[in-house]
Amino acid sequence: MNRQLKALTRTVFGMFLVLFFAVTMIQFVSADELRANEYNQRTAKNSYRIERGSILVGGDPVAYSTPTADEYRFTRQYPAGALYSAVTGYYSRQQGMTELESVMNQDLSGLANTQFFSRIARTLTGEAPQGSSIETTIDPVLQQAAAEAMAGFEGAAVAIEPATGRVLALVSTPGFDPALLSSNDDAEIIANYRALEADPAQPLVNRAIAGDLYHPGSTYKLLVAAAALESGTATPESEYANPATLQLPQSTAVMQNASRTTCGGGETVSLTQALILSCNIPFAELGMSMDRDAVPDMARAFGFEQEIEIPLIVTPSTAPIPQDQAQVALSSIGQLDVRATPLQMAMVSAGIANDGVVMTPRLVDRVITPDLRTEREYEDEEFSRPISSATAASLTSMMEQVVSDPAGTGYLASIPGVRVAGKTGTAENGMDASGALRPFTLWYTGFAPVDNPQVAVAVVIANGGGEAYEYQGSSYELPTRVGKLMMEAVLNQ
Repeated sequence: MNRQLKALTRTVFGMFLVLFFAVTMIQFVSADELRANEYNQRTAKNSYRIERGSILVGGDPVAYSTPTADEYRFTRQYPAGALYSAVTGYYSRQQGMTELESVMNQDLSGLANTQFFSRIARTLTGEAPQGSSIETTIDPVLQQAAAEAMAGFEGAAVAIEPATGRVLALVSTPGFDPALLSSNDDAEIIANYRALEADPAQPLVNRAIAGDLYHPGSTYKLLVAAAALESGTATPESEYANPATLQLPQSTAVMQNASRTTCGGGETVSLTQALILSCNIPFAELGMSMDRDAVPDMARAFGFEQEIEIPLIVTPSTAPIPQDQAQVALSSIGQLDVRATPLQMAMVSAGIANDGVVMTPRLVDRVITPDLRTEREYEDEEFSRPISSATAASLTSMMEQVVSDPAGTGYLASIPGVRVAGKTGTAENGMDASGALRPFTLWYTGFAPVDNPQVAVAVVIANGGGEAYEYQGSSYELPTRVGKLMMEAVLNQ
């Protein structure tokens, strides 16, 4: 009998330990994860009845909650309309949450573990629950300038502070007014969401960090040059054959330069001159002179194929290893299966500007409690060191000539009295059903000032600028002009 009692006692004690461990895991270790689970409806419903924290830009709220007289107690306000939609996203009872409203929901709704004692204190004092606020890294002057410059275009613009990785601007056009989805009228929200979803311009897509991504075109030549310079395969002065056409190996396809002529007038052309004029054939020759994985490896070191959170989830840019030399040639000019987000191309320019050190991009500076204490600060973090300082200096010199040389494709980005580095890109998108070329994707990326980089930018404009430009706009003009305006917005402050 005693043996059975001992066995029963041990079993009960063991079950108690298991239960204690499970409760501990649920209440403490997994609490945040369980609260954030999309199927946890209680958390979702509770969060709508709490005075949600604000999202701040330059110290001013661009998303905040105001009291209502209905059962939901609060409604979300977005005073700037579409200006910050790519940053804040929306907060909707019917359609859920996106962007910072989603990824920072635990802090904004006051449900994070770090706010546990604050919740207890408010309960004891009888104060209503309230969420923390999020201070972003966005520069309001630059964001406004980028949005105005991108008005009427389908595309995106991103700016990064090279030395820190702080995201200074994040614009996706066309955008949308988050307030359309944040009222307490269910029927109105559903109607507005359906209209936005049906819009062929796809305003709900955040083109700065997600969507279908874009062929980077000739901006990808920066990574080809980086791989060649870093490995010692080439120098800025290396010379390449200068034909007007190039038969791709084991293929019937023929590559041409954008000019449909040679790259300049000589029998050979230097790597620097090929970058200044953005010639395809020399870069295809350079790419084929290296291992097939050399450029994809360099791209990955800059962030391609990597999981990046800013803390918004960024769709990984792609740079697959080519299967043959023809694919190497096409990949080397940013075509084939190479695709990138504007954020990624801004990271490339920022890394070159920062002596070869890529900083982890981030959109949040700190979390602020309702009583205005700093609850959490986000530190600058190094992402990678893909190239040496010497390689970065060589690339910077080449990019500066792209802008300073009157024949350079980036000449319209030049700013009087400021040394500017840049690179344009024009990406092809195949044929339509009738056999005609689809409109080009237009790019610009660069940084300024060269001697003390304060901002790196990337701009993409889809469909050749759209109907206003008869779908035939030039990368030398449209995105380059936007990039210049963005850099000036920073330098003039």
